[in-house]
Parts: sequence; C-alpha cells; structure tokens
Amino acid sequence: MLATSTLEISAKAYRQNIRYIRSEIGPKPTISAVVKGNAYGHGIAQMVTIAEKAGIRHFSTFSSDEAWEVWEKSKKGSEIMILGMLHLEELEELIRKGISFYVFDFNRLEKAISISKSIGIAAKLHVEVETGFHRTGFDWIQREKLAEILYSNKAFISMEGLCTHYAGAESVSNFVRVKNQIARYHEFKDFFASAGLGFKTYHTACSAATLIFPETIMDMVRIGIAGYGFWPTKETFFAKLNSLPKGNKNPLKRLITWKSTVMSLKAVKTGEFVGYGNSYMALENIRLAIVPVGYGHGYSRLLSNQGMVLIGGHYCQVVGTVTMNAIAVNVTKIKELKIGDEVILIGKQGGKEITVSSFSESTQQVNYEMLTRLPKDIPRNIIP
Repeated sequence: MLATSTLEISAKAYRQNIRYIRSEIGPKPTISAVVKGNAYGHGIAQMVTIAEKAGIRHFSTFSSDEAWEVWEKSKKGSEIMILGMLHLEELEELIRKGISFYVFDFNRLEKAISISKSIGIAAKLHVEVETGFHRTGFDWIQREKLAEILYSNKAFISMEGLCTHYAGAESVSNFVRVKNQIARYHEFKDFFASAGLGFKTYHTACSAATLIFPETIMDMVRIGIAGYGFWPTKETFFAKLNSLPKGNKNPLKRLITWKSTVMSLKAVKTGEFVGYGNSYMALENIRLAIVPVGYGHGYSRLLSNQGMVLIGGHYCQVVGTVTMNAIAVNVTKIKELKIGDEVILIGKQGGKEITVSSFSESTQQVNYEMLTRLPKDIPRNIIP
C-alpha cells in the first residue's frame, strides 16, 4: 500500500549528532535518548533501531505506552526510563521487566515499594525532586518523610537516580531561575547523602542544559531535540557559536525529510479564486500542482498562502487554504512538470532546503510542536 507522503529518517545524521553531544559531555556520562512524542515525530520504532546501532543503550519516554514500544523494538536490552505517566496497575509488569520510572509523589512510591516486597523484585526508581519547575517532583518540605521511606525500604528498591527538570534552560530569560534550580538540586543531593542515601545516577540535564549549563552534566544527560538535529532555540545556538568546531557552522544535522508527489496539475486564469473561500485570487494566469498532504497529515492550516515546498529544485508557494488532505502550489515558473514528480515538504532538493524552522516561523509553532504533530501513520523509512 502506497501512502500520500513518506518520512525519511537519516541514521547518518543521528550518528553525527551523537558524536557532537559526546564531544560536549565527555566519555563517561550516559546518553539517554528521549523518544517521547513518537520520538519527536521521527517514529519510536525507527529511532530505537537507529539509536542502538549508534551505541545508545538508554531511552527515556514520557509514558508507559511509549516504554512498552521501546521494549518491543529494542534488540540490545537497553535501559528504559519513564519520565511521567504510568498506570498503577502496570507497576508490577514494569518492575518485572526491569523498566525504571520516576517517582514524584508518595502514592506511586509506596505502591511500587509494596509490589516490590510482594514479588521479590526491586523496583528501579528515579526520585524526582521539585527545584522550581512546579509540575512534578517531591517538594523540599517533604524531604524528611521521603528520606525515611527510602532508607527503611532500601532492601526492596533500586535507587536508580535522583533527578529534576529545568524550567526553560534554552532561554536566557530563565538564567537566574535555572541557576536557582541547580542550587536546590544540590541541596537535595546533600541532604540525601547526609541521610545515608546514595543513587546510582544523578541526572538533570536536557538538551539545552547539556549544551549551555555544563555544570548540569552529571552521570547521565537526557537528550531530546538535539539528538534529532535541532537546537532547542536560536539562543542555544548563539550561546555555543564561538565554541563550535572550526569549519563546521552547525554540527547538528537534521534527520527528517518529508516527501510527497504531484497528484494533479491545474491551470487557473487571471481573476479566478483557488480553493475554499476567497483567500487567494490569481493575479495572472498560473498553473497549480495539487499535493495530497493537508492538515490531516500535520501540514498546518496556518500555512495557507504562506507555506513553501520544493519541486524540481524550485521554491513553490502554497496558494489558497490548506485543506484536510491537500494543498495547491504555484508551479507556474517550472517549465516541465508531470504528475508523480517529487515534492519536498521538509528537507533538501537541488541545493535548496525547506526547514522545520520555516514552519515554526510561519505558524508560531515551535519545532517540537510541529514535529510531534506528524501523524504516526505516515510511513517512516530509515536511510543509512
């Protein structure tokens, strides 16, 4: 069965990104590949395969359903860590499979300990502490009760990690807040040490923190967007600009290419409107290519009359309203064009490129949002 569009995922680009991250963090810290949001739209199945071949042996997911998908696809017995959502009724199976998970409230912690005692298998726990993000994590005032529970049950649990998450390490506006979070994390760390509690790994760094707050590089870094070839923000890139390898303006390489084809061709006369409503009127005789991708496929409706694609090595503008299943593209300047010709929605063609950033500039979406909105049913092919 053929699809209206396909995604190509470059294993070579991923290997380059991991080499760059490794050069930043040194040889010892573990790189945990974050594959939440269907691996930022790249596909969990594809990214587990690519990452394991690149030497990755640790994966982070947001939820248990993502963790099970990683577990099914892993061929190397990689470690799996759940950062967020799981159902308590799943805990026993997660513990039996050796999948680790964050604990950030007493309900989950005590349930995990109870199950570990009953089945005789230590739950692999990452204790998340609240340092200023104010979403999940044990509060400072809960530290003594938390330490007491952990210490009295050390025989039944595996203290895999002490962790936190930063509130916007990618933005200079959050500099003071992040610095305060780092300080609070170390207060937690020192407190637990004084209570006789040690953890196998200490980890706090996401992609942005890894790149611009080197003091957050501890035993493990959780690499999400940077692994896929994107700087968390322009600020992050500019902060690293002077230290980038000579002769390499950007060591992070995009993995993803989104391709479709010309479905049909249509001539439109001067003064005629294109598509729904009257948002676009032809000011001259034009020719359109109809491409079978629309907002139902993750191509934002906000790109109406703004989006660009590549056809035959030329930038071609989307005209009219993006519909559920198709866009119209002005191809008047292309002399020879036929049905079935390649259309690049994201990626390179003929020395030109349509970037994910161009989507975010046109739609006010961040890279993360646009990528994760790519439907799972678009076929994803690994390119070596």
